[in-house]
Amino acid sequence: MKEKNSALKVLDGIEQPNQVNKEFLKKYNKKKNLSIEDYVQGILNKDRTILSKAITLVESSLFEHQEKAQQIIERCLPYAGKSIRLGITGVPGVGKSTTIDVLGKQLTNSGHKVAVLAIDPSSQRSKGSILGDKTRMEELSTDPNAFIRPSPSAGSLGGVARKTREIIILCEAAGFDVVIVETVGVGQSETVAHSMVDFFLLLQLANAGDELQGIKRGIMEMADAISINKAEGENKQKAEIAAGQYRNALHLFPMAESGWTPPVFTCSAYSKEGIDTIWETVSNYVIHTKANGYFYAKRNQQNLKILSETIDSHLKENFYTNLKVKEKLAKVQQDILDNKISAYVAAGELIDDYFQNIKSI
Repeated sequence: MKEKNSALKVLDGIEQPNQVNKEFLKKYNKKKNLSIEDYVQGILNKDRTILSKAITLVESSLFEHQEKAQQIIERCLPYAGKSIRLGITGVPGVGKSTTIDVLGKQLTNSGHKVAVLAIDPSSQRSKGSILGDKTRMEELSTDPNAFIRPSPSAGSLGGVARKTREIIILCEAAGFDVVIVETVGVGQSETVAHSMVDFFLLLQLANAGDELQGIKRGIMEMADAISINKAEGENKQKAEIAAGQYRNALHLFPMAESGWTPPVFTCSAYSKEGIDTIWETVSNYVIHTKANGYFYAKRNQQNLKILSETIDSHLKENFYTNLKVKEKLAKVQQDILDNKISAYVAAGELIDDYFQNIKSI
C-alpha cells in the first residue's frame, strides 16, 4: 500500500480554460443571425461586411433569403438613386477591367466613392465562375473608397447577373455615388445592362474586324459613347482611324431620344491616356440629360420595366411549380418527342390547365 506522501501521487493540475472564448461565441452568433434592422443600419453606416452579406442574400435563390432580401431593399430604397450608374461593355479582351481600374482610381482620388459590379461569365457545364475581376483591378481592389463585387452571370440574358438592379440599390444606400456595371461582353444581348444604367460606354479595339463588317446597329444605338481602347504605341494611329470609321457610322443613325450625340474617342488603360475623357463625357451627358428631363424619364422607364419583368418572372416560377402542370409536363414532353402533339398545342393545353387549376382553388 502506497503512503499518502509518496512521490507517485498525481497532484491536481490547473483547470484549463475553454478552447473557444464564450464572449466571442456570443458576438459571432449575434453577427451570424442579423435582423433586417441590423442589415439596413449596417448598410447605411457603410459597413462593407454587412453590405456583402446583404448582397449574398439578394443573390441567393432560397425563398427565405429572398424574402429577407426584398425587405432590406425596400427599406434601403429611400436612400438610393443618388449615384451615377455607368455601364461598360465590350468584347472579352478589350480591356474593360483594366479601364475600370484606372478610371475608378481617378474617381476615388477626386473624392468619389466607387462601387464596381463585375459580372463574370458562368460555365454552361459546371455553372461555376472564376470571379477573377478583383485580380485585374489591382489598385482599385485595395482602395478604401472603392467596393468591388464580382458576381456570376449564371446564364442570365444580357450578360448581367440576375440581381444586379437590387445590388445597385444597396450600394447606393451604402453611400457609393458612382456605380460601375461591367458586363460579360456578349454583343447585342447587352440590352439588359443598358436598361439599368444611366450611361452606356462601349469599348472597342482597332483592327478587330468590327470597324465596318462588325458594326452592329443594336449595340451601337445603345452606346452613349464609344472608346477605342489600347491606343498606345504603334496601335495609336490604327485606333484613330478606327475612331473615324465609327464616327462616320454613327452619322447614319437617327438622333437619340436623349438629344445626345455619342462621341467617339481613343483611350489607353495601359498608359492612362484618355481615361479622364471618359468621366468628362459621362459628366457632360448627365448635365445634358438632366437639363432636358431625359435622365429622370429614363430611370422611370427602367423602374416600370423592372415591374413587368418581375411579374413575368413570378408568373413563370408559379407556372412551373404548379402541381397540375408538373404532373402533366413530363407526359406532354414525351408526346412531343413521339410526334403525337405539336409543341404549340401542348403549351396551350398546359396554360389552360394552369388557369383552370387556379380558378378551382
